[in-house]
Amino acid sequence: MKVVVLGCSGSGPGPGSPASGYLVEAGETRLALDLGNGTFGALQRYLDPWALDAVAFSHLHPDHCADFSALAVWRRYHPGPPFDPTRNRLPVFAPVEAPERLGAAYAPSAVERAGTDLTDVFSFQVLASGCEATVGGAVLRAAAVDHLCEAYALRVEHGGRSLVYSGDTGPCQGLVDLARGADVLLCEASWPHTGDMPTGVHLSGRQAGEHAAEAGVGRLLLTHVPVWTDPDAMLAEAKAEFDGPVELVRPDGEYEV
Repeated sequence: MKVVVLGCSGSGPGPGSPASGYLVEAGETRLALDLGNGTFGALQRYLDPWALDAVAFSHLHPDHCADFSALAVWRRYHPGPPFDPTRNRLPVFAPVEAPERLGAAYAPSAVERAGTDLTDVFSFQVLASGCEATVGGAVLRAAAVDHLCEAYALRVEHGGRSLVYSGDTGPCQGLVDLARGADVLLCEASWPHTGDMPTGVHLSGRQAGEHAAEAGVGRLLLTHVPVWTDPDAMLAEAKAEFDGPVELVRPDGEYEV
């Protein structure tokens, strides 16, 4: 299993990276975890979008889902699809309001929103804490985490290997439990550890390391560092709390699980 970083800039795209998006290759299965601003273009460097087996959204903030609109245009209006996309709808695993939220992002006016139904080419599957789904040769699991909206950490398992993606979250036992014993934890680290951090938003580098240590993961990959945060400081904080391998991901980086 391998994860390809389509984008890793926190809270929005930066000068050197799209926002959050990751392509997971699990045997012959191809699964996208989030499609933030700019990630659909990056995806095409690695994969024909028709070859995607599913998309899973950790939550519905734009920096994690904005490029779904580009994928919708691709599947609805591409002049030469290799199959009928209305008969082979793409599974989309997402919070319960995804059809309405993503439809509103896609449609440019109130009149068009009223008539927009993206279920012509997508099959929406509701995420819930503890849910499990089979995607090709992989298993997808979810756990609710602590963010400003309905949000989930996601676990992908294939061939005895496991990857857990935190999505966006504050300190959260749900993330620890889902990541227990995972080979790789792809975890956000959004701001330095200070005494005045708000709760239920993001993790510091220190907290990312603490979660990795408590979960007993094999390797920690840090992501979602905003352009205004020092990535080296996030790395140092995480390394002080987790004694396993720790690395800052980079756009277009490929990491074995």
